[in-house]
This record gives sequence, C-alpha cells and structure tokens, in this order.
Amino acid sequence: MDTPVDYHLLQERLGHRFNDPTLLKEALRHSSFVNEQFDIALRDNERMEFLGDAVLNLVIGHLLMRAYPELREGDLSRIRANMVNESQLAEIARDMTLGQFLQLGKGEILTLGHEKSSILANTLEAVIAAVYLDSGFQSAFDMIQRCFRPLIDGALALNSGQDYKSRLQEAIQSKTREVPHYQVVGETGPDHDKTFCVAMTVGDIQSRGIGKSKKLAEQDAARQALEKLEAIPCRPVSN
Repeated sequence: MDTPVDYHLLQERLGHRFNDPTLLKEALRHSSFVNEQFDIALRDNERMEFLGDAVLNLVIGHLLMRAYPELREGDLSRIRANMVNESQLAEIARDMTLGQFLQLGKGEILTLGHEKSSILANTLEAVIAAVYLDSGFQSAFDMIQRCFRPLIDGALALNSGQDYKSRLQEAIQSKTREVPHYQVVGETGPDHDKTFCVAMTVGDIQSRGIGKSKKLAEQDAARQALEKLEAIPCRPVSN
C-alpha cells in the first residue's frame, strides 16, 4: 500500500509540474518496493534510470561545451564523468531531499535505503527521465541546468587543478593525522538558487567559504584555510 507523499512539494523543488504524475511516481518506485507488491503491472524505476542516464549525459555535455568552448574533448569527458558520478548525483538528490519521497521495500527501509548514495543517484536519473517523458527534452534540459548550474560554473576551476580540498588535505597530512571537517552553517536564497556558507575546522585553523553549491562553498573554505596555512609555513596544525 502506497504511503501518502506530498508530490507537490517535490515538483516545486524540481521546478517542474507534471502533466502525468504517474511518471513521477514510477521514477520514485524502487525495485525492493515493487517486489513486495502483488500488482504484476506495477513497474520499478530501473527502465527510467536507463533513459535518464542518457538524457543527463547529453545535457551535461551540451552545457559544458557551451560554457567552456576552449576545452578539449578529453577535458570535457573527464569533467562530465566527475559531474555525473554516483556521489555527485547523490549529493544533488540530497539537496532536494529526494530520499523522503522514495518508495522502498521493508528491507531497504530498515537499512536506511533512503540515504544510500546508489539509490539516490539512480532515482535522480529516473526523475530526469520522468520529466523528459512528461514534457520533452527542453523541460528535462531546463531542470538539469538548474540542478547542475553550480557544478557547471565551478567546473573550470576544478579542471585547472584548483581542488583546494585535496590540496588542504595533503598539507594537513604532512603535519598531522587530523582531517578537515566541513559543516554547512548557512543557506540563503530560494530552493532553485541557493547560496551556501560552509565552516571548516582542522586543529586550530578555521575558515568559512561561500558558494552556489555545498561543494563550491567547501572549496572556498579550503582555499582560505590554505592561505592561512601557507602564511605560517613553520607552524604545525595542533593535535
């Protein structure tokens, strides 16, 4: 039996109002749920996941080519692969609280399936397919562009080697075994255009970063921490 779900709230977060809500429901229906039902006509979201993956790769490729006409094919392919991997898709799904709308089987519910990166990433791809099937390519394009805009905007910096989080981690590990800790301490703006503030602490070093996504805010916080660390070259991070 289906659990009542506020699909209107999810549609607001997606920025898309479905003409056929059954498509959205199918996209949110995990195979573990379907396997526990007696309705042989009920379908899980795996076919939609397949289609959504194709649509997502096409749109991200288009957006990257348009945003960075100077990049070569190898750079574009590498950036796209990093943007559509499981962890990245899962983070975007978490930002829109997609997990709370999933239909899962009892076993997945007990093991917190709504928090699993693999399930969240696959479901996001299925939702993209649902938008595409409901209203066509342009609607899917618009939704993906909204959700991935912060990553598109920050792609060039990361591709140029400006992965400040990794650089900070390496610098810290040369002095101590501590791990930088990042925490979102503020959000501003509407759901489709948020700005995040992230606080970073490691030892006695603290910094705050701002960005249009949590990852970009973390990168900004790491950049500022690196500047502090480099300004005191002989000072170890305290244990």
